Amino acid sequence: MTKQILKAYKVRLYPNEEQQIFFAKSFGCTRFIWNRMLSDKIDHYNEHKVDLKNTPAQYKKEFEWLKDVDSLALANVQQNLRAAYSKFFKGLGFPKFKKKGQRDSYTTNNQKGTVSITSNSVKLPKIGHIKAKFPSKVNGLIKSATVSKTASGKYYVSLLVETIATTLPKTHSNIGIDLGLTDFIVLSDGSKVANPTFLSQLQDKLAREQKILAKRRAVAKANQRKLSDSRNYQKQKVKVAKVYEKITNIRKDFLHKLSFNLIKNHDVIAIEDLNVKGMVKNKKLSKAISDSSWSTFTTMLNYKAEWYGKTLVKIDRWYPSSKTCSGCGHLLTKAELPLQVRSWDCPSCQQKHDRDINASINILNEGLRLATLKTVGTTGLA
Repeated sequence: MTKQILKAYKVRLYPNEEQQIFFAKSFGCTRFIWNRMLSDKIDHYNEHKVDLKNTPAQYKKEFEWLKDVDSLALANVQQNLRAAYSKFFKGLGFPKFKKKGQRDSYTTNNQKGTVSITSNSVKLPKIGHIKAKFPSKVNGLIKSATVSKTASGKYYVSLLVETIATTLPKTHSNIGIDLGLTDFIVLSDGSKVANPTFLSQLQDKLAREQKILAKRRAVAKANQRKLSDSRNYQKQKVKVAKVYEKITNIRKDFLHKLSFNLIKNHDVIAIEDLNVKGMVKNKKLSKAISDSSWSTFTTMLNYKAEWYGKTLVKIDRWYPSSKTCSGCGHLLTKAELPLQVRSWDCPSCQQKHDRDINASINILNEGLRLATLKTVGTTGLA
């Protein structure tokens, strides 16, 4: 069985000097339009108490240099700003102004072949073909392209492609997942996946590079030079960015392989719906939680399950998975099972429990119950 999906392919670009200048203009123009439109919206609302319906086209008469870049890139800024306002009205925070050099990017759309690829290049509107290196074969219809530049100076394009995903065969195996810090995940079959502490492995190198960066910042300040004019500072800044980039790449590779392996080998995957944003406010755990990337892992499981015909069930974050005996259902109180206790004996049935394995078994059982209720409800509606 197959289904149509939207899949993103990240491709490394190698632009020449002229193309780099065009990208810089595009990043600058899209950032300017975002900030100007947002500023005008705020001012208009403060004065008139109604939303301003502004568009990028309205600014091209005053700022003619906006015509030098792809008009679709500017149009996408309008769409993104509209989406940001929608999120704000849902309680997800007010749109922020963009700063130069932070997440520089722009998005364009494919209109009758304006975005296309060859074996070693990507074609984009107003710029033509850019030399590229493809990590995998791109199959399907290209819908849009997002060009970005990393802090280390590398260029990428993310191609959003409409393609076909083939449903994976049923395995008749289900799994419960307990997210952890000592171990990255603990599974209901008793196995544990070690937590590869990416940041810790590179912490010494990162600390050295950041120490050098701080010294060069101090030298520039002592000499009353702007950091943008200090070549030594800028070179060191790139070195620090490369260490962070390496951490990110290793982390993503680990999460992609692990999530696909779980989806491939199981039909129903049950996992806790944790409030990660709230948990990282804990200063003692925030670094370890951020390094674990639980949110990214859950997101990967979610869309891969949808692609490949598997079921991901999220368990309520308040479900007492750790404090409930998976054998008899006896529930302990928080005082009876503090966080530092990693194993316990059920006072009711005397069964011995590893805290995390017991939690993952309970998560699986609750996930199967919810999946059954969902199936029955869907069948009843049909």
